[in-house]
Formats: sequence, structure tokens, C-alpha cells
Amino acid sequence: MSEENEPKIIVDDDWKSQVEKEKEQLEQTRKPDEHDRSNEIPEASFALLVTTFATQALSAMGFVPNPATGKPEPNKALAKHFIDSLAVLQEKTTGNLTTEESELLNDSLHQLRMAFVAMDQMPPVDNSAGEASKSSIELP
Repeated sequence: MSEENEPKIIVDDDWKSQVEKEKEQLEQTRKPDEHDRSNEIPEASFALLVTTFATQALSAMGFVPNPATGKPEPNKALAKHFIDSLAVLQEKTTGNLTTEESELLNDSLHQLRMAFVAMDQMPPVDNSAGEASKSSIELP
């Protein structure tokens, strides 16, 4: 066989850099607009986890209105569940938290427990009014 009949293989030495350029271009088209933060998910953290449970507990106590209806929907059993979940988190992470994380968890649990006890002293929620009552409970 002569060399003229053999297929010629062309090696592109620059293919890696070309692929990198294409990846960068694709990433730039996928990034959301800096001003559009509606689809941005916050970075996972211990503080976010505690805050999420605390918000759910406050919502279940009727201090935060249901986002779907705009009305408070107290559910004492569900509120207790979220508070108990934070207590389990506290128990299981003892000795493994930073001072700030420990204080956040302790303070949040204290505030939630006080609010839970105060639920029994609150007047019943009138869902027909459509106006959510304002709470004086403040989490750290």
C-alpha cells in the first residue's frame, strides 16, 4: 500500500482549549441575570437549616401566614413537631457547633418554646377576616 492511499489523520493540538472556550460560552449563557435573583437558591448552611425550621414552626403557630392563602393557619401539633426537630438537632450536634451556631440554635429554640406556650393565650384566629394579626415575637 502506498502512503497516498492511506487516510490522513489530522490531529488538532488545540482541541482542549477549544472545548474550554465552548464550556465557558455555555456557562455564560446559563448564568441568570445579576438583577434576577428569583431562581437563586441560598447556599446550604447550619444557620439556614435552623432558620428554615424556625420559620416553619412560626408558620404552624399562626404567626406567619400561609403563602398560598395569605392567612394564618395555626396547627399546634405541626408547630411542636418543628420545635422538637430543632431540639433533636441541638441534641445531636452538641459539641460540634461553633459558638455562633450554638447561640443561634439555643436562642431560636427558646423563642419558639415561649411562642408555643403563648399560643394558648392568643385569641382564636379568624380566617374569614383575611387580615393576619401581627406578632411581637422576634427571632435572633
